This record gives sequence, structure tokens and C-alpha cells, in this order.
Amino acid sequence: MKTAFALFLPLLLLAACKPAPEASQTSTSTKSGKPQVYVANYPLKYFAERIGGDAIEVKFPAPGDEDPVFWQPDDAAVAGFQNADLILMNGATYSKWAEKVTLPQSKLVDTSVAFKAQFIEIKADATHSHGPGGEHSHSGTAFTTWIDFQQAIQQAEAVSKALTKFAPYAEKNFAALKGELEALDARLLAVGKRLANAPLVASHPVYHYFARRYALNVRPVLWEPETVPDDKAMEELKGILTMHPAKWMIWEGDPAKDSVAKLEAIGVKSVTFDPCGNVPGGGDFMAVMKANVEAFEKAFP
Repeated sequence: MKTAFALFLPLLLLAACKPAPEASQTSTSTKSGKPQVYVANYPLKYFAERIGGDAIEVKFPAPGDEDPVFWQPDDAAVAGFQNADLILMNGATYSKWAEKVTLPQSKLVDTSVAFKAQFIEIKADATHSHGPGGEHSHSGTAFTTWIDFQQAIQQAEAVSKALTKFAPYAEKNFAALKGELEALDARLLAVGKRLANAPLVASHPVYHYFARRYALNVRPVLWEPETVPDDKAMEELKGILTMHPAKWMIWEGDPAKDSVAKLEAIGVKSVTFDPCGNVPGGGDFMAVMKANVEAFEKAFP
């Protein structure tokens, strides 16, 4: 027995010296060694990646086929937000799911709080659906804040301030991003002046801040780019045009060819301004916004 114990003792000592498996942490930073930053939409993902660079890992768990504003995260996604090192929210009632869960306030940044007093309230509109998100309404606070590029700059600045503790070069990266957004802002202000309050229609009620910033006279309908309007929708549009004689419709995405043809038949042309709330099929946020501005400059020279 003594000999057996003597042989077994070194094994016990060896096991005791081995490091214990890493315990789960309240922060998700242990997965990659970088701070984990969870974001509510793609514009914030882009801002965080531009500003934080390789110093952080950005997580945007909303699926690519849903509008993040109407997304309902599952338990795993909620847990990801709760365990993040930093949570970047859009504000303006964007993430309605967040009202039903508890998020750590010490890690949460509302990126639109600086212009909260300028939020636009939308009167109740019809309930409708598109994509897998189910029925929803656009009534309440307008949430597409970033397509007013001055507001986008303020949101990016909030991101920059939050990331300074993780990325010492955040301020420099923000300055470069700010310059690009300011250039786009100036170009759209010039387009607005050329339009001189001419009536426009929009395929969806998401352009409130955009219209206010660039002095655009926009009346929305509830159409989808991939859906060709039926006779009822066309008649409703014609009724709007009797009081609001628009010659252009602004689309969230490239419209179906048949939709373009139907509009042209009644004297309305089409132009796309993609808000880019989710990851685009090609390019990045800045590429999409530059394409949007170029499309407006071409439509309204």
C-alpha cells in the first residue's frame, strides 16, 4: 500500500499544479482577447469599426434579412448584449426589444441623446408588414436618425467618446469619419436648395430627419422595393398626387422594374436613397451613402 501511494502522490501533485479551466466571465472579452462591443444597427457597427479599428470586436447579431428596428432578439442575443463590454444603442425608440429586458446601464451608450430634444414624433399610421418581422407600425418617434448626416456625426462622436478607453486612436479615426460625413452633408444641402421645396413622395415613412435636414418636401406611402404596387396602391398614390404633385419617388432600395414602369406611366420617376440600417449586399455604409448622394445629385442637377 505504501508503494502504491508513493506512485500515486506525484500524479496528485501534477494535477494540483495544472491551471483550472477558465471560468465564464461577466464580460465577453475573453473570447477573442478584445473588448466586445454590441450594437443595435449597422450604422453603429460601421462607426464602431471605423473608430475602434482592431482594438475592439464589434457584434451585430440581427439577421441580414430583417430590419433591425423591428428585430426581436432571442435569449442568446440578449445575453450577448448583457455580457458585452460596451453596448451602443441608436436611441429614438429604435430597439423596442430593449424596453423588455435589463441591460447594464454602466456599459450602455445612447448615441442619439445629444439631439433628443429634436426628435420627430410621427402620427399613427397603418399597420403593415415586410420581411419576417411581422406586423408593425411606424408611429411614435422617428428612428432613422443617421440619414441626417449632422446627427450621424453626433452619433459617431458618442461612439468615439465611448471607445476612447479601448482605442487610444479613436479621436483621430472619428475626425476622419466626421470629415467624410460633413462632405456628404454639404452636397445634400445643395441638392435641397436646388429642389426648392418641390413635392416628393417616398416609398416608406423613414425619411423624416433626412427631409428636415435637407429641406425636402416629402410625403410617404407604405410600399416595398421588391413588391410591385397593385391597382389599389396606384389609386391611393394618384389621390396623393392631386394634392402633392410629386414627380419623383424616393425608394429605400432599388425598386422592381415593373414598379418603375408603373410610376413612369403616371409621370413619376424613381430615385434610391438606402438608409442602410442593415449590412448592405456590397460595399459598406460610406459606400452606400456616397451612392445615395450621387443618385440625388444626378436626379436633381
